[in-house]
Amino acid sequence: MEGLEQKLQDKFSFWEHLTQSQKERMIANTQEVTYPKGENVHGSKRLCTGVLLIEKGALRTYLLSDEGREVTLYRLGEGDICMLSASCILKSITFDVFVDAEEESRVLLIQSQTFLQIMNENIYAECFAYKVTADRFSDVVWAMEQILFMSFDKRLALFLLEESEKTGSLELSLTHQQIAKYLGSAREVVTRMLKYFVAEGLVELSRGGVTLLDPEGLKKLL
Repeated sequence: MEGLEQKLQDKFSFWEHLTQSQKERMIANTQEVTYPKGENVHGSKRLCTGVLLIEKGALRTYLLSDEGREVTLYRLGEGDICMLSASCILKSITFDVFVDAEEESRVLLIQSQTFLQIMNENIYAECFAYKVTADRFSDVVWAMEQILFMSFDKRLALFLLEESEKTGSLELSLTHQQIAKYLGSAREVVTRMLKYFVAEGLVELSRGGVTLLDPEGLKKLL
């Protein structure tokens, strides 16, 4: 229990402003959960999962259209907090958000109702929740700007470069379908553009992967 309390204290800046009763409630209603790669964490039938603190792994937050098209809003990694998985406690969130595990992920899951009660009782907790959400919306706006104002060749080049920087490798284990999900596009569009990149000597394709041959050439597209 002491280990759990320390983790919550380290990541939730309002912890020192909570009463002892509030701390005990938050600890008692926090559990460690592991989600397999590809599992839906929030959305679909999971109406209000709860607040997530990622201990290990990665989560992807996205919108889903009626036609099944996905638009990635942002991705979260170790140490990040996901508030939109508890969107039912945020009155200003009126749209449906989905969260999937990009890889096997271990998280601390804080029950939505408990967090809502603490938010209603403690202004510091409420401010923290909305600040985390507001900070993430800069990522949402950036994603929307790319979709609305950036040509697809630039978006794809930027995505490949960012993935390479993130993984520290020129060899990316990504299928065309995965890339399409991240970019909110159709797989056929991704395939056509990757083939164009191949013809230009920018990348090389393999089964389930893309290798960057000319990162500088990709940067020139931006």
